[in-house]
Amino acid sequence: YVSLQCNDAFKLILFHELWHYIFNLTQGYSSLAVALVLPESGCLVACERDARFLDIAKKYYHLAGVLHKVDVKLGLAANSLESLILNGESGSYDFAFIDAEKRMTEKYFELLLQLVRVGGLIVIDNVLWHGKVADPLVNDPKTISIRNFNQRLMEDKRVSISMVPIGDGMTICRKR
Repeated sequence: YVSLQCNDAFKLILFHELWHYIFNLTQGYSSLAVALVLPESGCLVACERDARFLDIAKKYYHLAGVLHKVDVKLGLAANSLESLILNGESGSYDFAFIDAEKRMTEKYFELLLQLVRVGGLIVIDNVLWHGKVADPLVNDPKTISIRNFNQRLMEDKRVSISMVPIGDGMTICRKR
């Protein structure tokens, strides 16, 4: 259950492969759940690179009556985020959630850091990567990428962080 309360328009970027929300119901239809609790003035930006999954997501947004709150971006997420920055939206988002291609997490984080306001949150999912990040014998590209990102994030003075060891791990970053 998610409850968001705010006095003004709440803007967020939910950054995940949309099909995951629709088909993998055990892990949730997070973008739909968030859109349902957003105030009418709220806005959710959801990035998806596959038009088929985008059409499915739009169908469910429509059925739930929240399509007007969701701005779905078709294409590579990095391009969508860069476009938001170029459109003057830097510093105007309250919350961003990253659960996408692990080797791109750092790029996404840097772009989202520009889009999220001071005091806003960026949440990164799967930071423990099934415990692999703590195992020095595991050195596949995704694990190395997550391990390196976690290390850099600990030293990043632009954010305050808290790693939550629930599920596969989640890091909550508050922009300073």
